[in-house]
Amino acid sequence: MKPLLKWFGVINIFLLALCGCQPENKPPANESAPRAGQQISYTQRVRQTAPNQPVDRSPQAVAQRMVNLAVSVPQVRNATAISLGRYTIVGIDVDPALDRGRVGTIKYTVAQALQEDPQGSRALVTADVDLVQRIRELNDDLRNGRPVGGIMDELAEIAARISPQPSKEVKQREEAPNKINQERMNQSPNAPARQ
Repeated sequence: MKPLLKWFGVINIFLLALCGCQPENKPPANESAPRAGQQISYTQRVRQTAPNQPVDRSPQAVAQRMVNLAVSVPQVRNATAISLGRYTIVGIDVDPALDRGRVGTIKYTVAQALQEDPQGSRALVTADVDLVQRIRELNDDLRNGRPVGGIMDELAEIAARISPQPSKEVKQREEAPNKINQERMNQSPNAPARQ
């Protein structure tokens, strides 16, 4: 009798669970949907979002982007760039009749335009005709499949000619003015040094 009572209890629990857990056949309550017969008094516009276009971050694409930025600066006739790793060297062609000061101003303007671009923050700019020609030749060598090792050596030489010490590596030291430093700074090169 006890086994029969146990089976009866198990069956009852099973039936209660089966009937109690059965969902009710009502449509889901959606609070944002209007009720039946309700008029909508306004229209809400939703901005459609499109996935971002993939950005080509290859060295050739970065170099071409830097060239386009450099050429957009007034008085820059043409530009060439080579990019390897995080660094880019940009060569610009300007009117040879311009004086050095004006060429320096143009170089500075190009450097500022490149600095504002996220990929151009580590770009070196030159207007030296020889260096610009070397950069063009390096681009041709890269396109023709020359090994990157030799190109890296030439790029290092070009970078050293443009900027002997990169500005990001220079630590600024400023000493408080004192009497000895003031005398040293005010001293003329022909005057004897005081000790």
